[in-house]
Amino acid sequence: MKLLTYKVNEQERLGIWTEKGIVDVIKAKNSLELARCPEDVMEVITRGDEGVGELRALLDRFKALASESDYLDESQLNWEPCVTRPNKIICIGLNYRKHAEETNAPIPESPVVFCKFNNALTGNQAPIVIPKATHKVDYEAELAIVIGKKAKDVPQEKALEYVLGYCCANDLSARDLQRRTSQWLLGKTCDGFSPLGPYLVTADEVGNPNDLEIRTFVNGEVRQHSNTADMIFPCDEIISYISMHMTLLPGDVILTGTPAGVVMGYPPEKQVFLKPGDSVTVEIEKLGSLTNRFVKDA
Repeated sequence: MKLLTYKVNEQERLGIWTEKGIVDVIKAKNSLELARCPEDVMEVITRGDEGVGELRALLDRFKALASESDYLDESQLNWEPCVTRPNKIICIGLNYRKHAEETNAPIPESPVVFCKFNNALTGNQAPIVIPKATHKVDYEAELAIVIGKKAKDVPQEKALEYVLGYCCANDLSARDLQRRTSQWLLGKTCDGFSPLGPYLVTADEVGNPNDLEIRTFVNGEVRQHSNTADMIFPCDEIISYISMHMTLLPGDVILTGTPAGVVMGYPPEKQVFLKPGDSVTVEIEKLGSLTNRFVKDA
């Protein structure tokens, strides 16, 4: 199932993607007179299999009764992040060998862990401001893991059982700020620097997360093209490793690293960083396409 969040009159709404269009969960729940069904993506995540099951039942009943006019056109939506209020946004750096090599970084022997904050969250199609403080904003297509159950000291062989779903992410990075000190945080968590979406796709629809094509387009040009199979540390190992050091909670988001092809990996004379007017699309097999346009800081 593909879940999404959008905004109507400044209120968040939970939607379900179908081939006919988007189902507004609250409207469907009210029209079907259902007593219990999640109305918010965080409630779905917190309630796990039970919440997902109730949405499946709602969708089955809705499809049997709905007309074409009952579905929403997703091109008209005001998208929000597909995970709206994560407790933690944890990132893994240098997790594709060729990306580490292109940035002249040593191949890590353990996962490189850093974080972003909730101010970095934004949704599909949302404009992203290039801050005045930076002149070197770079893209990073990433598979994001969304945790569905509390996880502590999880063995690797059981780690994927704790995943509710996956989504596309763009780990935007202000390279000049990132490299100003030994700590990357400042260049990673500017406002809007972690778009998530368009959908949160449940794990059962994705299957093996380490066998997905991943691409980035800048103004329609392919800049990154790889497969999540090329990760140094696969998804189950990442989850297990993090859980040995901190408790993962439902709704926590883990960005799993980016493949080669970022601007910073080009020779200095060929580095053209993102500028106002540019459009970047992150596309991951089974998860859809996440697009954002960049605008000038007013």
